[in-house]
Amino acid sequence: MHASPDATPYLRGNYAPIAEEHVHRDLTCTFGQVPTDIAGTFVRNGANPARPPAGRHHWFDGDGMVHALELADGRASYRNRWIRTAGFVAEQQAGAPLWTGLLEPIDRQNPRGPYKNTANTDLVYHHGRLLATWWICGDAYVLRLPDLETCGADDFKGTYDRGMTAHAKVDPRTGELVFLRYDVRPPFLSCGVLDADGRLAHYTDIELPGPRLQHDLALTEHYTVLLDMAMHEDPALLRQGKVRVKFFRDKPSRFGVLPRRGAGSSVRWFDVSPCYIYHTVNAWEDGDEVVVLACRIDDPMVGDPGNAPSARVVPSIAAQLLGARLCRWRLNLRTGAVHEELLDDEIAEFPRIDPRRTGAPSRASYHQRLAEDITLRFDGIVRYDHVRGGKTTYRYPDGQFGSEVAFAPRVGSSEPDDGYLLSFVADETSASAEAWIFAASEVERGPLARLAIPTRVPTGFHGLWIDHAEAARQDPSLDTAAV
Repeated sequence: MHASPDATPYLRGNYAPIAEEHVHRDLTCTFGQVPTDIAGTFVRNGANPARPPAGRHHWFDGDGMVHALELADGRASYRNRWIRTAGFVAEQQAGAPLWTGLLEPIDRQNPRGPYKNTANTDLVYHHGRLLATWWICGDAYVLRLPDLETCGADDFKGTYDRGMTAHAKVDPRTGELVFLRYDVRPPFLSCGVLDADGRLAHYTDIELPGPRLQHDLALTEHYTVLLDMAMHEDPALLRQGKVRVKFFRDKPSRFGVLPRRGAGSSVRWFDVSPCYIYHTVNAWEDGDEVVVLACRIDDPMVGDPGNAPSARVVPSIAAQLLGARLCRWRLNLRTGAVHEELLDDEIAEFPRIDPRRTGAPSRASYHQRLAEDITLRFDGIVRYDHVRGGKTTYRYPDGQFGSEVAFAPRVGSSEPDDGYLLSFVADETSASAEAWIFAASEVERGPLARLAIPTRVPTGFHGLWIDHAEAARQDPSLDTAAV
């Protein structure tokens, strides 16, 4: 049975899918002017079902659609396109859904696999290719710039074709890309490194007690930081062939510190307070310590009797609560000691940094403030200062909600935090969309420019900024490649 739009909040309002692909050139500024020292493309991924779902709908079920804002010489253009994954193409040919979705019992007899890889979650630019990935695990799909044409699944020059989770990280010093692979079978987790040319340079298995909901990792100069969180599939039910996620308050969560190209057996595990982490902010080395910044959720499950009482409405996606707060951990590699510190009580998630500082001390990070609502809406931007401490906040006007921001360095500048933040902003009272540009160091002052987009931009997941200089180094083989 097909689910009706009323069956889920993630098919209503600005979560509702759009039915067409568009190209809009020469966008009009409704406020301010586009800075002339910004040149590149802001791309953002999201779920946009091409047809009504079968059964109950999870936000991650929707087909991937990428929205792109290109800026240069004070002018801007917009386009959007579906990601033509193998699942998208198969369902278009069949004229019907071929998977039931994440909230339905897993059909392990499905000849196409138990899950539909929608590639709707994250984006990363590496070896001259824009890659779209899905949160659980699956092929990384290549998108061509500037038209966003899908050019098939990447096999990394014939060296790797086993899939990766979302949130692979690029080391700005070496050009390497570090990724994870999740599996429901032992060893449950693997970690790989692609060299700057996109070839697999290292791959190792990491033994875990069972499958874990992998969503993110962190990098330092020499290490990969892994997450083994206390929210995961119930092992007793897994033995019965059933899947149900549970938060185990009686078990610690763990950070694993793995040398960049070390064997999985060399990982060092550090127990921390039980929690779940969807997104890390950054990590770096400080003497004997690895410092990790991340958004910690102490009560990650809807209806858990152990949840702390609160009058605040916390958004959720299906059964997962999103009450994340900024936390810092110091992991001492010499003594094994852990120091954990909650840095702020503000509920904010989807953190971004200047990507040039990945794996090095961050001057600032930019988090999306979560509105008090049952669904995920960003009603503001919180900038944390990691040098002087403290934070500044910008609140969107009533009825308007932003996207995860991306940091765009100012042309010619190498100073951290010297650049702009970009966000797609939805006005839910008028069902209209704009793109907003902020000065990253003064986000509290509001947008420098607002650009009207003639068509709606649905609420989505993650994005990034690609400088024109990087886009100019796009893999030339993509010029003639397409699905």
